[in-house]
Amino acid sequence: MKKYLIVSIITLFLLIGSVFIYQNHKSNKDLTTIKVAEVTHSPFYAPFYVAIENGYFKDEGLDIDLILTSGADKVSAAVLSKDVEIGFCGPESTIYIYNGGEKNYLVSFAGLTKKDGQFIVSRKKEKHFELTDLANKEVIVGRLGGMPAINFDNALNKKEVKNVKLNYSVEYANLSSAFISGVGDYVNLFEPNATIMEKMGFGHIVANIGSEADTVPYTAFNTRKAYAENNKDVLIKFNNALNKGLDYVHHHDSNDVAKIISPQFPDIALNDLTKIVKNYQEADTWYQNTSINKDDFVNLENMLIKNDLIKKYVSYDKLIIDLNE
Repeated sequence: MKKYLIVSIITLFLLIGSVFIYQNHKSNKDLTTIKVAEVTHSPFYAPFYVAIENGYFKDEGLDIDLILTSGADKVSAAVLSKDVEIGFCGPESTIYIYNGGEKNYLVSFAGLTKKDGQFIVSRKKEKHFELTDLANKEVIVGRLGGMPAINFDNALNKKEVKNVKLNYSVEYANLSSAFISGVGDYVNLFEPNATIMEKMGFGHIVANIGSEADTVPYTAFNTRKAYAENNKDVLIKFNNALNKGLDYVHHHDSNDVAKIISPQFPDIALNDLTKIVKNYQEADTWYQNTSINKDDFVNLENMLIKNDLIKKYVSYDKLIIDLNE
């Protein structure tokens, strides 16, 4: 009798397990896969990864296929060619594309970061670093016309720092290796690259650029105009998940956030990841929600006009969609 009871219990557990696996398989099968090209993979984008790791996208019926695509120009090309549905990069790229006459141009529908996430890395330790120390020095800043270079130039102008040699010749993905090879006196890097550089003994973090420059829609999610018009329901679901991610990072400490996103950064020690997240939290890096402020967008266009990258303003309403209204 006891033997039959044990067999019955085991059979029941197996049946329950089978049902659970079937339901999970069924639910995963029912998810809509969205391909997202991201400009870089960094804790700077912690709210996005929180939304992925906490299952906020799956709660909305979406499965995110994340594709690293270094450079905003390459991200935009991937969206325009329909290789991906959504791009994640600086909104300056949508302005360039619109001005280029593309009929099915890109529109930004969700903002994430509102400040620069780069750190200035020096070859030597500098306890009392000031931006004025960059005068007559070479700084590797990435692609001309890209958001990192534009925003850094804005920070220099605000502090009236002159005679800085800005090196635009190095591709974004090669910034660290170029600096290690001897190029430049300083290099601007996102995390985790800045911390990795410091831990390897090749440089020292001396400043956060975000605290020096204006508030702008630094990185945002974009898509083709036609896709936005025909798939508004998908974008609303995507936006809902992002807002949950943003809410989480604003209401949890850096250790909680680091633990959640740690699967995205398996090569970074949890203590280092916690420190990185804390630095971004203290710098007030992220928007409260995904709405892109009109004044911030104008700040971005002011930078582009000043750097002679565009000739005239593009209407906020042309390129920005607010799904929180």
